[in-house]
Amino acid sequence: MRFRLRFLAYPPMALSILFLTASGKELRTPIGSDPVMHATRVPLVPGDPGRETVGRMRYLGGVRLTSPDLGFSGFSALSVVGDQFTLLSDRGNLVQFRMGADWKPAQVRFAEVPGGPGSSAFKGDRDSESLTRDPVTGEFWVGFESQNAIFRFDRDLRRTLGQAYPEAMQRWPRNGGAESMVRLADGQFLVIGETARLRGGPVEQREVLLFPDDPTVGDRQPIHFAYIPPAGYDPSDAALLPDGRLLVLVRRFAARSLFTVKIELVDIRGVRAGQVLHGTELADFSPPFQHDNFEGLAVKRENDSLVLWMVSDDNEQWWQQTLLLKFRLDL
Repeated sequence: MRFRLRFLAYPPMALSILFLTASGKELRTPIGSDPVMHATRVPLVPGDPGRETVGRMRYLGGVRLTSPDLGFSGFSALSVVGDQFTLLSDRGNLVQFRMGADWKPAQVRFAEVPGGPGSSAFKGDRDSESLTRDPVTGEFWVGFESQNAIFRFDRDLRRTLGQAYPEAMQRWPRNGGAESMVRLADGQFLVIGETARLRGGPVEQREVLLFPDDPTVGDRQPIHFAYIPPAGYDPSDAALLPDGRLLVLVRRFAARSLFTVKIELVDIRGVRAGQVLHGTELADFSPPFQHDNFEGLAVKRENDSLVLWMVSDDNEQWWQQTLLLKFRLDL
C-alpha cells in the first residue's frame, strides 16, 4: 500500500498532477541504468548500539541503503537467495546485488520488471507489492496491487512467462490487495489481502486465498479463509518457515509513533476454507527500535540458524529510510 504523506499545500500549477494521482494515472518514476548504491551500517536501537534482541529475534546487523537515483525508493518486497538480494519497489523497479559478511553491496543491477498490467508509464499499472520464488526453477511471481493481478517471470526477471487476474481478487480494494504472496513448499500459492475482507466478515478480518498451484496457469480457484492481525495493524508481507508455518509482517501508522511493525507467527498447516486464523507475536518494533514502513520479508537458512531479512519502503519521503535488517529467529 502506498501511503500518501504530504504536509505542504499544493500550488495551482500542480492541480493537473493531483488530478492524475487521484484518477490512478500518476506517472511512474523509472529507475536509471547507472547502478549506484551506498550502504551504511545501522544499530537495532538508534543511540544504543548494545541492544541486540527484539522479542524472540536477535539482531545480526543492518544497513541503510541510499542512491542518487530518483527511482531508488518504495521497496515493498524482498527475495534473498544465498548472498543474492532482490528488492522490488511499488513502481515496478528492481534492485539486485550481492552482499556478504562485510555488508558491502557488489554486482549491483538496476532494472524494471519486464512486464505488468497496463502501461509502464503509470505507477498504478506497475504497483508491484509482493514477490515469491520457486526454489527449483528460480522463477518469480509478482503481485500487482492496484490491478489485483499476478505475473510470472523468469529466474533473471528479464522475461514475462505468464499472467492472471484471479476472479477471487477482482473485488479487492485497489490500494489494499495482494500485499503478501508466498509459494508454499508443495506448490500452493497463498495471497493475503492487505485490507480485503471475506464477504460478510467483520472489519478486523483479512481475506487469504490459497491457490492449489500456479495461479498464472489455467483457471485456478482458491479456497478462502481469514487472518486477524493485531488491532490497528495491516499485513504487509509474509514469509514461509521450513516447517510450513508462516511469518507475517504487520504494520501500523499513527501520528505519534509514525510507522511501527510487528512480526507474527501464523500456523497455516491444514487450514480449511472459511477458517479464521490468529497469530502469535514474535517481535514488536515500536520505539526505541528501528521503526519505519517495513513491507518486505524473507527467510533463509544460514548454517544451523534461521535468518530473517526485512526491508522498508520509504514512501518517497525524505524523512523515511530504506532499511535492510537481518535477524536470527529464536523459535
